[in-house]
Amino acid sequence: MNSNKVDVSISPKRDVAELLYGNLLSGTLISILAASYLVFNFESENEGGQWFKMLWWGGMMSVLLYRFVDWFWWKKKLYGTEYDSHLPLIRVIVGANLTAVMWSTYALYVVYHSELIEQIVVIIAVAAMAGGASTVFAAHKKTAMFYAFILPTPVSIMLMFDDVYLNQILGPLGIAYGFIMMVLASKSANFTKHAIALKNENASLVNHMEQQVEQRTQKIYELSNLDPLTNLHNRTAFLKNLGECLFGASNKNKRIALLFIDLDGFKKVNDTFGHEVGDVILSESAKRLRAKVGDQKLLCRWGGDEFLIALEVLEQEQAIAEAYEFIKVLSQDHEIDDGTIISIGATVGVSLFPDHEKHKSRLIQFADTAMYHQKKLRPGEVCVFTQEMEAQQRHELKLKNGLNEAIDKNQLRMVFQPIVTSDNAETVAFEALLRWKFDDENIPPDEFIGIAEQYGLINRIGAWVLNQSCQAASGWQRLKENIAVCINVSVIQLEDTEFLDTLDDAIQSSGIEPSLISLEITESVFVSDTELMLEKIRVIQGKGIKVSIDDFGTGYSSLSAMQDLGVNTVKIDRSFINKLEDKGYAIVTAVIHAASLLGFDVVAEGVESEVQWKKLAGLGVHKLQGYFFSKPMEVEEVMNFINLKEK
Repeated sequence: MNSNKVDVSISPKRDVAELLYGNLLSGTLISILAASYLVFNFESENEGGQWFKMLWWGGMMSVLLYRFVDWFWWKKKLYGTEYDSHLPLIRVIVGANLTAVMWSTYALYVVYHSELIEQIVVIIAVAAMAGGASTVFAAHKKTAMFYAFILPTPVSIMLMFDDVYLNQILGPLGIAYGFIMMVLASKSANFTKHAIALKNENASLVNHMEQQVEQRTQKIYELSNLDPLTNLHNRTAFLKNLGECLFGASNKNKRIALLFIDLDGFKKVNDTFGHEVGDVILSESAKRLRAKVGDQKLLCRWGGDEFLIALEVLEQEQAIAEAYEFIKVLSQDHEIDDGTIISIGATVGVSLFPDHEKHKSRLIQFADTAMYHQKKLRPGEVCVFTQEMEAQQRHELKLKNGLNEAIDKNQLRMVFQPIVTSDNAETVAFEALLRWKFDDENIPPDEFIGIAEQYGLINRIGAWVLNQSCQAASGWQRLKENIAVCINVSVIQLEDTEFLDTLDDAIQSSGIEPSLISLEITESVFVSDTELMLEKIRVIQGKGIKVSIDDFGTGYSSLSAMQDLGVNTVKIDRSFINKLEDKGYAIVTAVIHAASLLGFDVVAEGVESEVQWKKLAGLGVHKLQGYFFSKPMEVEEVMNFINLKEK
């Protein structure tokens, strides 16, 4: 900040000093001229008188020199700057009062030791200076009144007691004049004081208004450009800054890497510890990113737990290396207030300007695509965009839009595959499987279920599946009692707060016995909020509904977690059945052994031959499912299948 900037703060004392110093030079020059004229223009009749005049003149010049130096110091060092006015104000007042005393002393001497003409000139000069005091010293009331009093009054008192009659008349007039000048000086000082107060009041008002405008301008800027939680730039500001960056890079043939960062495991932090802790994690993550990014304008919180960074790089490898550095920083442990250590990771998608795209929106879209592609494959890594990813994203977007209308357009249907006992192949249940025909093409469930989960469609589709499956199973009971239905449920459905209500609605509308329903969940339930999942599954089992672990052996489950979960059935994944002659044998025998200890049934999926059937039955598998017994069937075919079995 410029040290010579004029202070606009409220300071009445400094205004007083400014006014006094503003009149100081002219007053000093007038006093020098008047003193020199009186001393050197009128000679004393005796040597002693002249000696006194010269001594007085020397004293007066010393006082005036002091005042001139004081003014010069103020003008060169203080004028126009922010300064403490206390000492300067004392100096200028002392100088003024000393000058008044010197003039009063000279007037007293001249009245008794000089001729009439000199007396008259001195009295006129003193009276004039006393009259001018009300203006020159109006900023300081006491000085103005003292100046107006001390110059005419002492000499007037002396004249009252003089032997000369004329002087006896002049004395009271001089005293009256002195008091009048004091009154005028007081009124002038009061007016000046009021003017100073009004000026400072206006300055205070203007200053306050300017501060409010500045604060509101800053607030508008923050609302328009900054994310309130992390204080990073928001989307609006980042897009503007990115556009400027890309324009400059284009002119200089530079390469810009855009990094799309998504925190891994952040949702679990919010669900487990609450959003307040989640906000702390986001703020700390933003600080870590800010510490590593040079240009803060090219860093933003894109939304939720997503961040965007634009970096100038030479090669793609440099962008990848930088991305891994950000992952390293973000993956460091977070310690919250109670000492709990929280660990999260990050996945980064990278797109390059101008290699992949020149338009900022498409560049962001490509980095986002690369991030999600990597997130599906393996979180915690870096992925650089490719054109194949764009084609895949367009295909997924098409499927997502189709899924939005799939139920309304009756494109979804249920098929059912029987589950049989291992000893005599008696049908005891059917697994409900969802099928979707879109644009005359059968879309595999492995493809569209993930899209439904990703885009928040799974809860609506899942509710439809529950209702359709329960309605179908209710109809089977007329042909054969106690045929159960196994329905796949995703972890996202279980986490939904309305899932239990949806389940109750399906049971009530279909009239099926809850004991004939088995909900199949995958092992990914164990990477969610375990306590929440266990509690919800206990509630489900409390309704009489059974719970199965599907695709056992391919995910994250542990025997201890399964023991806590208290599942009714474990379904061994088909990949182990296909390798029954190899490593799959060990998995199957281990599961059967655990089943006997923990008390749950074992179902083998993907049975495709009689040899597999007999071998699995011999190992102690309870139930079997696979193409050897039947392919998935349409609803109408299930009824015929049950009829044939019963005959």
